[in-house]
Amino acid sequence: MEIKVVDNPAKSRFEAYDGDSLAGFAQYVLAGDRITFTHTQVESAFGGKGVGGQLARTALDAARERGLGVLPDCPFIRGWIAKHPDYVDLVPAGERGRLPALSALFG
Repeated sequence: MEIKVVDNPAKSRFEAYDGDSLAGFAQYVLAGDRITFTHTQVESAFGGKGVGGQLARTALDAARERGLGVLPDCPFIRGWIAKHPDYVDLVPAGERGRLPALSALFG
């Protein structure tokens, strides 16, 4: 299995593909200099194979490259950031307190 993740702005989501098969996606809303991740879904056939992690890493790396602040309203993206503290800086300081899964990282 070789997963490729691409941004599909027309559908406001990052999509993960295994060949021509959609393996999952991370839905977002882009507003100004912020991107809000609202929902992540991995197709059941691809569950437990790292697709969600690849989606999160690629989407967050793209946000960093574009200089976007990240609002992780999606529980999966929020949890992934909590497990990968090198991505916490993407969440704007004023938004960090409202995210319980991340609060321990902000002391």
